[in-house]
Amino acid sequence: MSKKPNERTYRGGCHCGRIRFEVKGKLERVSECNCSICTKKGYLHWIVERAAFRLITPPDNIAAYTFNTKVAKHLFCPNCGVASFYIPRSDPDGIDVNVRCLEGVNLSRLECDHFDGRSWEQSIAGHKGLERGRAAK
Repeated sequence: MSKKPNERTYRGGCHCGRIRFEVKGKLERVSECNCSICTKKGYLHWIVERAAFRLITPPDNIAAYTFNTKVAKHLFCPNCGVASFYIPRSDPDGIDVNVRCLEGVNLSRLECDHFDGRSWEQSIAGHKGLERGRAAK
């Protein structure tokens, strides 16, 4: 994970500490989605390149859930249930970090885009042009 100007390394994980990770990037924007799963999880999305993400704990500490197209891999801690990151359907080569699970982030300082995940197919067309590292669903 090479560091670029204005980037920072964030540490994050689940509630119980069984899942821990680091992610490097310039966090300025997040995305909030109104789909059924994101609403229930309270997810704030930040999609990064896989090279910017480093899992610190063993992958065996993670459980997965899939539904619908089964492209997205909804990852979570089987102990405390917190979903701190996952593989998004919109960018299966990236990692979608739940910004609420990062340490030392002031959420009120971040710009927030809203994504209509209840109409995913129609809404994703407008988000496909967003670069990685920006808010997207």
